Amino acid sequence: MGTCLPEKHAALFIFGDSLFDNGNNNYINTTTSYQANYPPYGQTFFKYPSGRFSDGRMIPDFVAEFAKLPLLPPYLHPIHEYMYGVNFASGGAGALRETSQGMVIDLKTQVSYLRNVNKLFSQRLGQAKAEEMLSKSVHLFSIGSNDYGTLLDPNSTVLLPVNHQEFVDIVIGNLTDVIKEIYNLGGRKFGFFNVGPIGCSPAIRNWVNNGSTGPCFEEFSAIARLHNIALTKMLGFKYSVTDFYSAVSQVLNNPTEYGFKEASVACCGGGAYRGDDSCGGNKGIKEYELCDNVDQHLFFDSHHPTDRASQHFAELIWNGNRTVTSPYNLKQLFEV
Repeated sequence: MGTCLPEKHAALFIFGDSLFDNGNNNYINTTTSYQANYPPYGQTFFKYPSGRFSDGRMIPDFVAEFAKLPLLPPYLHPIHEYMYGVNFASGGAGALRETSQGMVIDLKTQVSYLRNVNKLFSQRLGQAKAEEMLSKSVHLFSIGSNDYGTLLDPNSTVLLPVNHQEFVDIVIGNLTDVIKEIYNLGGRKFGFFNVGPIGCSPAIRNWVNNGSTGPCFEEFSAIARLHNIALTKMLGFKYSVTDFYSAVSQVLNNPTEYGFKEASVACCGGGAYRGDDSCGGNKGIKEYELCDNVDQHLFFDSHHPTDRASQHFAELIWNGNRTVTSPYNLKQLFEV
C-alpha cells in the first residue's frame, strides 16, 4: 500500500449487499445461493465470473470509473491495495446481523473491516492523515432489501416485530449505528441507494404469482417505501441519497425511453419472468435459459441489474439532478 496520494485524493468505500458485492462472497464459507462465481455471470465484460451478480460490471464499478479511480478490490481478495478505496459488500447481507446469518458478511462486520483499513492508514500515514483521508472519502451503501426479504422467508431466524413500520425502525436503527461508527472514525461523506421496488423483481413476481405471470407484489414494495422515508429522516451530514426506487420504477414503466426492450423478464433464469433463481444452474435448478440480447434487459438474473442497467443507475447517482439524487449527487459529494 503506497503512501503517495494525489493532492485532492478521495477514496471510495463500498458497503452493502449483492447489488454492490464485487466478489467478497468468493472468499467466505457460504452456499452457491450467495455467490456468483460461475458462468454465465461475468460473461460480457470480464469474460469470466468475477463474483459480481451481473453479466459484467455493477454500479460501484461505474462510480469508481466516473471518480477516476481504479476498479476497487473486494476486501477479502488476498492482494490488498486500499489507497483508492475498497469494497466490503456481501451478497445476501443486511443491516441486521440475523439476516442470512452465518452465510454472509453483515453490515457491522463490514464496518469492522473498515476499522482494520483505518488502522493500516494510521500506521502508514499517521492518525491525523488517516482521519483526513477518511473525511475526504465517500462511503457508499446499498442495504435493506435482504432484511425485508426475511418477512417472506418461513425459515428466517430474524425475530419479526408486530408491524412493518416497527421492523423498518429496527433496520434504520442498525444502519444509524453503523453511520455513527464510521463518523467516529473520521468519515464525513455518505452516499445511499435507497431500497428499490422489491416487489417487482422477477424473483418476487414469480414467487407471489406461484410461477405464473402476474402483477408486482405491492405490499412488499410498500415496505421499501417506508424504509426510504425513514432513511432520509436519519441523515444529518454531507450525504447523497439516490432514489433507486423511482429510478427502477421509471425503467419498469417505460423501458424504451431508457434504451431497454425488456424490463420485467430477466436475461438469465427460468420460470415466469425467468425469476426462479436458476441462473447458472447452481442453486437447486439445473436447467435455465439465457437471453442473447442482454443489453436490452433491465435484469440479468432474478434480482440484479445487467451491466447496461448498472451503468444507467450509476450515471444517475453520479450526476443526476435533485429529482433523483439529493441533496448532493455523488460527483458533488466527491468535490465538497
